[in-house]
Amino acid sequence: MVLPWSFETAALWSVVATAIGALIYAALLARQILRWEVGAGRAYSVWEGIRKGANAYLKRQFKSIILVIAILAFALYFSSVVVGGPPAISIGRACAFLMGVAFSGLVGYLGMNMAVRGNIRVVEASRKSFQDALKISYRTGTITGMLTDGLGLLGGTIIFMIYFKDAPEVLLGFGFGGTLIALFMRVGGGIYTKAADVGADLVGKVERGIPEDDPRNAAVVADLVGDNVGDCAGMASDIFESYEVTIVSAMILGLALQPFDIKWVIFPLLVRAIGVVSTIIGTYSVSLWPQRLVKGDAFKAMDLSYDLSSAISIASFFVLAHYYVNDLRVFAATAVGVFLAIGFNKITDHFTNPSKKPVDELARATRTGPATEILGGLSLGFEVTVLNLLIICMTIIASTLFFTGSSAVFTMYG
Repeated sequence: MVLPWSFETAALWSVVATAIGALIYAALLARQILRWEVGAGRAYSVWEGIRKGANAYLKRQFKSIILVIAILAFALYFSSVVVGGPPAISIGRACAFLMGVAFSGLVGYLGMNMAVRGNIRVVEASRKSFQDALKISYRTGTITGMLTDGLGLLGGTIIFMIYFKDAPEVLLGFGFGGTLIALFMRVGGGIYTKAADVGADLVGKVERGIPEDDPRNAAVVADLVGDNVGDCAGMASDIFESYEVTIVSAMILGLALQPFDIKWVIFPLLVRAIGVVSTIIGTYSVSLWPQRLVKGDAFKAMDLSYDLSSAISIASFFVLAHYYVNDLRVFAATAVGVFLAIGFNKITDHFTNPSKKPVDELARATRTGPATEILGGLSLGFEVTVLNLLIICMTIIASTLFFTGSSAVFTMYG
């Protein structure tokens, strides 16, 4: 489709190029990681069992849900047909659903696969250099992020370029496909990993007195397989679903704004494209911080890079909102969103970092028995939840206040 707005057409193609660039960057990172030594010996044999188990689990899971996917694709096709929708919309909705399924599954599978492959390389690199181990582990995780950014941005943008004002009808299928796979992989993988974890602990620590994650316990391999399928594949699909749904909802609201202006659809896509570029810069900076700043602390290095990416994003959002949209309210809303993410990051670090007070207090609570440990852990969990809810509420209120006096759709858009 050729749009009548020259700048917007160029902007859309730049978003597509950025999405493809994110995928190319993920491929380059994977290539770099796979060049590192794998090592040999006992660690390799355990890793090989984990890799085979994780792949076998995902293969079985996809076989289990393929029939459900086919049925829902036909249902989405006929959901448009029965109300007299154009054939192009009916076919597009079903195809977008399948694309969402494929993209979500791909993010989960490749994210998990690279996590497994990165594990053994981090073990080998950590014997030689802290910087190398940090570089491999962080870039392995970045692959999942780049796949999420690239595929989510690419899918949403292409659908809009093809269907334009009819895009909301088709984007629904794209969002639903990603959500479906995320549900299966996150919930299924989560149940599996908890069952394997508890089973391994019961037979190892309780019955045999073997330490946790000891390779002498065969169930540990199943436990670590669960960590990969639940915490890597499941989490990756879940993040893709969240990313995809926010793009879809922003585009639908942008199309619903009256009077119609394409800039409200282009803006969230450009925001995501900026996020891709700032993430790439942040990724490369992780292993470049001087030792006097990070002092061998991986948390500190990642924190600094996260703050750098956030600063680049906020500055770019201001330029975009001021010179393209001509409305600084959308800049304020996006900036608040970035600060929300920074807040989550700081809270999580405070409550999970071994060098911080909450973890130290919980460790001391274990000296008096399991009861105080459970109560201490539960209270910390509640405390984190309340803090996160508070900053989410503050963000929503702030975003709503920025659009005081505007229409309900515009307020939701913000």
